[in-house]
Amino acid sequence: MVVGVAPSSARDAGAAVSAAAPFDPAITVATDALDMLADRAQSAAPAHRYVIVTDDHVGPLYARRVVASFGAHRPVDVLTVPHGEAAKTRATWARLTDELLALGCGRDTTIVALGGGVVGDLAGFVAATYMRGIPIIQVPTTLLAMIDAAIGGKTAVDTPAGKNLVGAFHPAAAVVVDPSVLGTLPARELRAGVAEAIKHGVIADAGYFARIEADLPRLLAPGGAASPAMAALIAGSIAIKSAVVAADSREHGRRKILNFGHTIGHAVETASGFTLLHGEAVAIGMATECRLAELSGTAVCGITEQLCAALDKAELPTVAPPELDGEALVRLTHADKKARAGVVEYALPHTIGEMAGADTGWTVALPDAFVREALA
Repeated sequence: MVVGVAPSSARDAGAAVSAAAPFDPAITVATDALDMLADRAQSAAPAHRYVIVTDDHVGPLYARRVVASFGAHRPVDVLTVPHGEAAKTRATWARLTDELLALGCGRDTTIVALGGGVVGDLAGFVAATYMRGIPIIQVPTTLLAMIDAAIGGKTAVDTPAGKNLVGAFHPAAAVVVDPSVLGTLPARELRAGVAEAIKHGVIADAGYFARIEADLPRLLAPGGAASPAMAALIAGSIAIKSAVVAADSREHGRRKILNFGHTIGHAVETASGFTLLHGEAVAIGMATECRLAELSGTAVCGITEQLCAALDKAELPTVAPPELDGEALVRLTHADKKARAGVVEYALPHTIGEMAGADTGWTVALPDAFVREALA
């Protein structure tokens, strides 16, 4: 059951979505949920030993609170990795698995991923593969991770060829969201998380998109992380993402719509050497893929302008940095997991709130010529 939910204002904001798609029962949203983490973990994934995986930014802020929630009677270890996408590699995966072995962790271990999307993906892949799979509790500490990365069970590491190319589906036993930790999140990271919320509106709910756009001044103002508008955003996005995942957990059909903005976005993120945050790259990806949708006749005219107006208001980029080579970006799209028989398939919108491709498996295969024009 949900042991904590966002306040009523959040539920009202996402009423159209939430009524049809309530929170996944494994997801807890509650202020100061970090202090209740042990109770949630022992209920959802009882274990002899718990191991917290965090990074060198989040660990000093919150690891002690999480450890304290377990008291003195349960073994809890903390493993720390460097922050940032550059740490999400097979080498870091190997280091973490070796450290688990050195601690003597068996299959009666549960991993707690405490951090943003990088930590969640990395720790999730460790949990998916360690001794053929052990439970994981996702405790996201960034907005992007709270509303997207921690939900749905996708885990992975990056390779030189691209993002998330080695991974596994490994749903969390529980996701524990504590909105109060957003108070320590840098403004740039907060905006990057808003990009995923905007995406959720585009793919599923025009009313939610309009609400997010209207709330942007409050969301991004000082103190916006603790505002009712932020509570509404968290509730609405979790409801949308949970509903899509519940209907298609292994991405054989409708779940592909969640990839909107990510094919181009991952290419831009990789080409930038991960100097762009994931949400910033996805914003560029969404704007570019909207142009693709209009160029190909997939979307109604004007959708790109409508999306870019919201992204501009959120102070998010809408075009790839000029130093990134367009041909290199096109090549990177072919390394994407959504390429089939040498042709890249895109999740494209028809209009705000409605995706195209219902009759083609929720993707649209497009030749590179369209991509070059959209990037230009």
